[in-house]
Amino acid sequence: MNILVLGLGNILLSDEGVGVRIVQALDAAHELPDTVELLDGGTSGMDLLDMVAERDCLIVADAVNADGPPGRVVRLENDDIRMLFEMRYSPHQLGLSDLLAALRLVGKAPRRVIIVGVVPKKLSVGLDLTPDVANGRDVAVSMIVDELARLGPAPTPRLH
Repeated sequence: MNILVLGLGNILLSDEGVGVRIVQALDAAHELPDTVELLDGGTSGMDLLDMVAERDCLIVADAVNADGPPGRVVRLENDDIRMLFEMRYSPHQLGLSDLLAALRLVGKAPRRVIIVGVVPKKLSVGLDLTPDVANGRDVAVSMIVDELARLGPAPTPRLH
């Protein structure tokens, strides 16, 4: 398995950066198998082409515009992701949509794509996540750890 966990978002805009914060929290709390790579994708789009190409699995962590209260965690996979592109679901959906479409066009799309998103509350300037979204970040990290355990060797908690 060749897995990439990609965090998207702008950490200067409070909850908009939750995807990056998820990847940071995952890295801080767990030792990951050699088959898993973490990447802070920030607000990059097509610049990530080479990093995403030909992965067995791509797990994207991001803020999502979904129903429900701030901090709610949403999981989408493969065909369900079409819904992501049919509605304004993520601040980065155009970049992600273009990236995945370009990879499909050249036959290098990831075999499996999973999006783990958190509903944001505050998208204005600020470095901290709101409390509800910080709780959602923690739930998202647990979901990703469980997902990775199903895909191969489980991440192990770091002892601090």
